[in-house]
Amino acid sequence: MFSKEESKRLRQEFWISFGKSFPRKWILYQTKIKDCSFKFHFDVHTAMVSIDIETQDLEKRIELWEKFSALQNILKTEYLPEVIFEEILVLENGKEISRIFVRKENVSIHNKKTWQETMVFLKDNMSLLEAFFEEYKDMLQD
Repeated sequence: MFSKEESKRLRQEFWISFGKSFPRKWILYQTKIKDCSFKFHFDVHTAMVSIDIETQDLEKRIELWEKFSALQNILKTEYLPEVIFEEILVLENGKEISRIFVRKENVSIHNKKTWQETMVFLKDNMSLLEAFFEEYKDMLQD
């Protein structure tokens, strides 16, 4: 069991190490699509890269979700076969979003032995998500 301070230190150490290992500018919040962002996630159980659609305007979220859904087959066959589309996801804070993601199980930010494989997973899968987005952003941004 780790204290909050130890856990915070490990998280900081991981993300600093990740940034140094793979120094590049990721798209993340620079999608040019309001309330649509790319995210990295790593906790004590899983690692994940995702595209989150977080707008509170349900109509706009559905419209953007439908655009991504229309490209689902391409994303799965040409980029990320393991991708998961979750149209309605309620976050811990009660906010409802839509998420497209891939995740890696059985890794922990508290276990440095899993860090290298997690970094490679995050880098490889975010690179593929970004490549997909770059190829189809004109369709998604309309």
